[in-house]
Amino acid sequence: MLDVSVRPATAGDRAAVERLWLMFRHDLSELDGVLPNPDATFRSDRLHSAFEDADWAAYLLVSGVSPVGLAFVRSLSGPARVLNSFFVVRGARRSGIGLRAVQDVIARHPGRWEVAFQDENGPAVAFWRRVATEVAGTAWKEEHRPVPNRPELKPDTWISFDTAA
Repeated sequence: MLDVSVRPATAGDRAAVERLWLMFRHDLSELDGVLPNPDATFRSDRLHSAFEDADWAAYLLVSGVSPVGLAFVRSLSGPARVLNSFFVVRGARRSGIGLRAVQDVIARHPGRWEVAFQDENGPAVAFWRRVATEVAGTAWKEEHRPVPNRPELKPDTWISFDTAA
């Protein structure tokens, strides 16, 4: 089993997180059909918010000296924290790193949580249901919500739970 540590991403981590973001968006492009920008990057407003907005938190997942993933949390001051983006590199998947890392991130911000994913992403569906069960037992709910300002897209699936329960 690989070890994982989760720490707040610093300005010095930004280049590594940007590279992880490209891998994350590349993985998602298989599901959403989004192509890279002309400079081979993907939309990065969430990445910028994670580093620049006080209501967001960026985390870097590390195994040994290797960066293995990222987590972005938004709405830190809102009624529910939102795990906006979560990614583990393919070489570390199915090792338990993802579950341990997300539990660490959630524990840092107790309260109500929401996580969105797409039904077409089978591994994500299974992963987030497992996370919700590990964190909240049976006290979680799942619902479909339209993607704001994107009526052409299928609704996202949202899981919500409370860590205080």
